[in-house]
Amino acid sequence: MQIKKEEKYPLVSIVIPHFGPSEILHSCLKSVAKSTFSDFEIVLVDNGSDFDESFLAEIASGYQYIKNAENLGFAGGCNMGIRAAKGKYVLLLNNDTTVEPGWLEPLVNAMEKDETVAACQPKLLSSRFAGKLDYAGAMGGLIDIFGYPFAIGRVFETTETDAGQYRGVYRIFWASGTASIWRKSLFDQTGYLDEDFFAHMEEIDLNWRCQLRGYKVLAISDSVVHHYSGYSLGHETWKKMYLNHRNNLIMLLKNLASFSLLWIFPARLLLELSTVLFALFTLNWRRVGAVITAFFYLIFHIPSVWRKRRTVQKNRIVPDREIFDRMYKGSVVWQSFFRRRHDVNMFLEILPVE
Repeated sequence: MQIKKEEKYPLVSIVIPHFGPSEILHSCLKSVAKSTFSDFEIVLVDNGSDFDESFLAEIASGYQYIKNAENLGFAGGCNMGIRAAKGKYVLLLNNDTTVEPGWLEPLVNAMEKDETVAACQPKLLSSRFAGKLDYAGAMGGLIDIFGYPFAIGRVFETTETDAGQYRGVYRIFWASGTASIWRKSLFDQTGYLDEDFFAHMEEIDLNWRCQLRGYKVLAISDSVVHHYSGYSLGHETWKKMYLNHRNNLIMLLKNLASFSLLWIFPARLLLELSTVLFALFTLNWRRVGAVITAFFYLIFHIPSVWRKRRTVQKNRIVPDREIFDRMYKGSVVWQSFFRRRHDVNMFLEILPVE
């Protein structure tokens, strides 16, 4: 069912967490203001930045402004915005994005059409590398059985050129936090973004929890957003490496059922060890330090991680055998780094939903 033009769209709350200089935010807000979709509010969460709120009135109307005294991270900032949101849907949007005018309608139509859809993401194009799909989500997030994320059009550092090869609606495993729309009512069932993650992987963790509750996640090629990627935290920084390794391991501990955890997590630890050995061989000391620090975090935070695990497992209604059907059942690390296979279609047969 398509929404008729004469029907009123539900309100969408666009939550933008911001940290850093205001110039990049200006570009984002100006592009959002040109949207052909009009039924939205902007919830800007300032994560301890130093800029004058007065400039917002020149760019946007109908916004909420939330000022934090410190940087709560992407997860904390988004959660504040979600709680303040008035819309039926919440759209999480990075401050280093620009959107195309008709970006919102396809996303809202997909959510309105099927109440079992938890979240949708647009096609993400790179603002840094012309013509390329974006690293942070490309045409929709995927994952292998050992927890390593990749995307339609992006396997690790290899991103495809966008030639219109991905058209339609795709069933994916995770919608990128860079730009994704969420059904606000589901947060009462799944919980919010895990604020202990601070940044990175928190949206994949939330997507996983949504699927444990029986929801599905889609990517819509008719919606297009451009992303600078790495503006707030560069790809090769130690902190980004550390957060990615740590949060990914926590995500597995929280979301895998007990039997799955018993064999998948030890295998994942071996893959992490191979990462350390390779980093030592290539003298990549930042990577070595990031992985080892992630291990130490887990050792000293086992009780808190296990409490979260109990909550997730108590709330789940979908068994792992169904979740695994949405994953690549091998190792994307093995295929990419040892067999040098980077074509995403070698990992999954990706078919449009409709």
